[in-house]
Amino acid sequence: MIKVIGVRFRTAGKIYFFDPGRLNIRKGDHVIVETARGIEYGTVVGGVREVENDKVVQPLKPVLRIATQKDNEQEASNKEKEKDAFKICLEKIRKHNLEMKLIDAEYTFDNNKVLFYFTADGRIDFRELVKDLASVFKTRIELRQIGVRDETKIVGGIGICGRALCCHTYLSEFIPVSIKMAKEQNLSLNPTKISGVCGRLMCCLKNEEETYEDLNRRLPNVGDYVTTDDGFKGTVHSVNVLRQLVKVIIEKDDEKEIQEYKVGQLRFKRKHKNMRMEVNDEELKKLEKLEKQEGKSKLDDN
Repeated sequence: MIKVIGVRFRTAGKIYFFDPGRLNIRKGDHVIVETARGIEYGTVVGGVREVENDKVVQPLKPVLRIATQKDNEQEASNKEKEKDAFKICLEKIRKHNLEMKLIDAEYTFDNNKVLFYFTADGRIDFRELVKDLASVFKTRIELRQIGVRDETKIVGGIGICGRALCCHTYLSEFIPVSIKMAKEQNLSLNPTKISGVCGRLMCCLKNEEETYEDLNRRLPNVGDYVTTDDGFKGTVHSVNVLRQLVKVIIEKDDEKEIQEYKVGQLRFKRKHKNMRMEVNDEELKKLEKLEKQEGKSKLDDN
């Protein structure tokens, strides 16, 4: 076991482990650490704890110091400089007539590098742009192309649920999402209803996936034959997954009627679930495109 603290470098960013040494570090403190990008200013999101050695990327770098007032002022100054850098880079992009969308500008804490994040439909030749920016900022320049999910994570926004976006508030890493998750939860397969602000499948489809899978395993499928505890036989008309209720078409006195039962009142042999749902050709093409786009690259903090 090894003692570590968890540090983040941006809102809802990936958590990195560092060696606290003998410093009295608590959750919420700001610390100065050395990373692959140089000296950085981060926020402690996980206090000192012990983890197994195989969960730590070696060598584990130590915390240089708890941030001082001077460090806090330096970080605030960097944030202001980033605003100016963003405006300058926008002007240079227009000057070079490049088909790219600038998303964010970021200074490393020691000012050794300025990073510019952008999106574009394809590859961009920004060599002349980098030279132009280097002549202005007199430091190392890095332009990093990111995906639309990463763009939304940086910019933030409000989802269709009315709350701040998961990726911008707490979701540190993107999780694989598929159309199957929407089908499992009996959601509409209209792409506009299951897509997020980024235009990709909503990350929150994953939130209740395990619960729905467990609940669906206990239920018969629509069309399955069942026997009720009061001796009737019939076919399943519909199911209420969350309430675990099943509506069954049964015959009584040569007449068919629909009655509702708790799943525990039924005996049945569950067939393989048919996940197909009614989708028109246009929506099907959009859904297939969404699934293909799910493999986009992730934004790494360091």
